[in-house]
Amino acid sequence: MTRKTNLLVLVESAIMIALATVLSLVKLWEMPLGGSITLLSMLPIMMIALRHGTKAGVSAAFVYSLTQLFLGISSLMSWGMTAFQWVGSLLFDYLVAFTVLGFAGVFKKHGFTGVIGGVALACALRFISHFISGSIFFAVWCPDGWNVLWYSVCYNGGYMLPEMILTGIGASLLFAAKPIRRLMGM
Repeated sequence: MTRKTNLLVLVESAIMIALATVLSLVKLWEMPLGGSITLLSMLPIMMIALRHGTKAGVSAAFVYSLTQLFLGISSLMSWGMTAFQWVGSLLFDYLVAFTVLGFAGVFKKHGFTGVIGGVALACALRFISHFISGSIFFAVWCPDGWNVLWYSVCYNGGYMLPEMILTGIGASLLFAAKPIRRLMGM
């Protein structure tokens, strides 16, 4: 990459991180112990991965994970968690969960199908990260009589499935436009 290309990727990433952060504040539904359905907040980060590749996508997604951590740290601190739970949640509900969005660009060479596959993969990886956190670090909030794994699937699926569907629809509509496909090099 040339210096000019690096600067372009950096500027686009900064703009998309800012857009994703603003969209993450537009919550259509919020769960009681974290997690929400937002207005396509993952899509700008995924667009970096789809336009510039996985390396740029993961880098931008990691910075985005730090912004999400900064925005969510007060609620994380208020749940009365042990140090083990707090660190685990910090890692799996923030750093890992949002950094994996950068893997949306894995299938970018496969055109529109690759876009949808990449979006689905990134959302699935984010769900897995939240599932691990819910199964281990949030197990104390599992209702009596429930299997902790089933609890984590239900809780995290309750917002991640709609978030994935909305993001998939948003990506489909966005990438159906010829100017966007041209911009993305498709």
